Amino acid sequence: MFHKNIKLVIAGLIIAYAIYQFMEGNIGNGIALILFSLIFIFLYFRNEMILLAFLRMRKQDMEGTQKWLDKIKNPEAALITKQQGYYNYMHGILHSQKNLTQAEKYFRKALKLGLTMDYDVAMAKLSLAGIAMQKRRKREATTLLQEAKKLDKNNMLTEQIKMMQQQMKRI
Repeated sequence: MFHKNIKLVIAGLIIAYAIYQFMEGNIGNGIALILFSLIFIFLYFRNEMILLAFLRMRKQDMEGTQKWLDKIKNPEAALITKQQGYYNYMHGILHSQKNLTQAEKYFRKALKLGLTMDYDVAMAKLSLAGIAMQKRRKREATTLLQEAKKLDKNNMLTEQIKMMQQQMKRI
């Protein structure tokens, strides 16, 4: 919605006005304004369009996810690095059904930019391993599977990893 730097400027202005309210003796207003500025600071680190796209993806609404992602114009300028990683990660998931080459490009870019959660990194590597398997690159697929297995600390992807390892034996 707002550019990332505009969010910080708005938060700074609200905090400055909160300090003014404190000096005037309006402590309640100052506290409320500080809390209000925290919304803009939060949205600096977690882009609202990406959050809404994640909600759509959670409901398996891929068209809605694509719609929210398309609202981000020029992601290199509008998003911080980790957000760009998640932007590419979601595009990789969306393209994994249609175009494997495009999905691979997005997953690699997401891993290069960085993802915050180990589960997301493991999922991206697992998806890349599946793409590598379909393109008959067995060595790359096995290394990606091993990396995904190391990153899956909560054993949420154990079944998918085992299934892919069984499929690798057939190749």
